[in-house]
Amino acid sequence: MPPPAHAPGAKLITLEEAISLAVANNPGLRALRTTVPQNEAQEVTANLRPNPTLNFDSQFIPIFQPGSFSDNTLTNIQQWDIGVGYLFERGRKRQNRLQAARDQTAVTASQVADAERTLTFDVAQQFIAALLANSNLQLAEEDLQSFQKTVDISEQRYKAGDISQADHLKITLQLLLFQTDVSTAKVARVQALNSLRQLLGYASVPQNFDVAGELEYQPLKGRVEDLQLKALKERPDLRAAEQGITAAKSQIGLARANGKQDVSAAMFYSHTSGVSSTSFFVSVPMPIFNRNQGEIARTTFAESQAEFNARSIESLVMTDVENAYASAQTNQDVVQLYLSGYLKQAQDSREISAYAYGAGAVTLLDFLDAERSYRATQLAYRQALAAYMTSLEQLRAAVGTRNLP
Repeated sequence: MPPPAHAPGAKLITLEEAISLAVANNPGLRALRTTVPQNEAQEVTANLRPNPTLNFDSQFIPIFQPGSFSDNTLTNIQQWDIGVGYLFERGRKRQNRLQAARDQTAVTASQVADAERTLTFDVAQQFIAALLANSNLQLAEEDLQSFQKTVDISEQRYKAGDISQADHLKITLQLLLFQTDVSTAKVARVQALNSLRQLLGYASVPQNFDVAGELEYQPLKGRVEDLQLKALKERPDLRAAEQGITAAKSQIGLARANGKQDVSAAMFYSHTSGVSSTSFFVSVPMPIFNRNQGEIARTTFAESQAEFNARSIESLVMTDVENAYASAQTNQDVVQLYLSGYLKQAQDSREISAYAYGAGAVTLLDFLDAERSYRATQLAYRQALAAYMTSLEQLRAAVGTRNLP
């Protein structure tokens, strides 16, 4: 299959370039990435210590007896206090808060990586759709050009009296079908490129861009069991689920730490009736009723939920790989059927029919039937090849890496 012609001056991008552009510029992914520094900011908040408190009071101020204000009043009558208090956290609350925040950041980072995996598949799928649109347009233009020659020959034969006017009109009317195919293929190509541009980030590529490459067949390699083992190591959604178990355990530790009672301590300097003194205060809540039992119980169940969720994702990963592998195998078998001889047979049939019709050896019906069969076979082959390439991309997404055996 010859490579399709591109518009003059068009910027060509390969599949890997398209994926890189999407990962760097897709607005949705960029928005999701901000959740990681947001979580890192929460780590800073979690690691902060309580602020000390500054207290001041002044009593016995003779506001309603202004004439009583004097140095003697300030020294011997008024009372004023100034002090500093601090909350001492027990149970390593700050360390547990920080660890819980860090574990949540790790989960968020893996979730962002999984979003990149999904976006990569979407870009590859749309890239293949653009390749298919280019290939279909190329086929439509080639068919139109070839059939135009047939129309020209038909006109010559009609003028020479070899065919009837009815046959000549039938062939001329068939030209409309090929012209319509070209118009439809052009619209499909524009739509495919626009959809791809949206995934890449609209401003990341110029309006006049095109996909480089062509639909091609590459044999499926590797065993499904090996791919499943690789997926268990590579899939970021499974990694996020497993990190979720660690995060749930951190929440249990934080809940238990929050059940410990904190100590409030304060020291005051007091001046009362001319006497200066110092006071110390310590306050400890008595954990009779509230020991954070409910949150401890909730986080314990949340850990079980995280473990079940991880096992569910693990089963999903195994199923995804097996389904994608089976789909790739089936699509590969279909492509190999076309390559085994059907493509050449359809092309030979059209060429023989065209030559025989030009020589007057076959009927118009036979020639048109051969032309339709060739066109249908070529379109079906391109569809099958695109479906196979898409199933390979689906397998890559299921495994979690683009590096397959």
